[in-house]
Amino acid sequence: MPTTPEDAAAPRRDEVDRIIAGWAQARGDLDSSPLAVFSRISRLARYLEAARRDAFTDAGLDGWEFDMLSALRRSGGDALSPGALMRETLVTSGTMTTRIDKLVTRGLISKNRSPHDGRAVEVRLRSEGVARVDQAMESLLAAERTLLRPLTPAGRAGLADTLRSLLLTFEVDDPLED
Repeated sequence: MPTTPEDAAAPRRDEVDRIIAGWAQARGDLDSSPLAVFSRISRLARYLEAARRDAFTDAGLDGWEFDMLSALRRSGGDALSPGALMRETLVTSGTMTTRIDKLVTRGLISKNRSPHDGRAVEVRLRSEGVARVDQAMESLLAAERTLLRPLTPAGRAGLADTLRSLLLTFEVDDPLED
């Protein structure tokens, strides 16, 4: 509890503040300011990963399964080719073939020859896949809203804009322009 007006105005300190202070003491010659951003992102990512794991487990899915089903769900009910799924989930063709086969075996997706091109394969969500990915997404969004609760709507929007600006410096190709 604050004991003086100065204490009440002082910002709360988190573990990253303590880490930065430790480096300032140990190596005052280093600019440790990047830690203020990236150590917090790293620590927040751990909380997010736990929320994702819980949401997916509750829906009976692994993370990669959610990624595959989610890509299909976002397609608006359209079938996707294995190549399109590879681009969406950033995996190799061998990995994609194995993943498709596992999800077919679980009854979450179907894999059929295209009626338009007998050489092509189409992958579609089955009703059980829709139910599981929807359950996982609803649970994940609820957990993410909880993680963001300390921020105002304007704070959330500002943080999203700032993170987008930073992320765009790493994402050379905009997948939305394809």
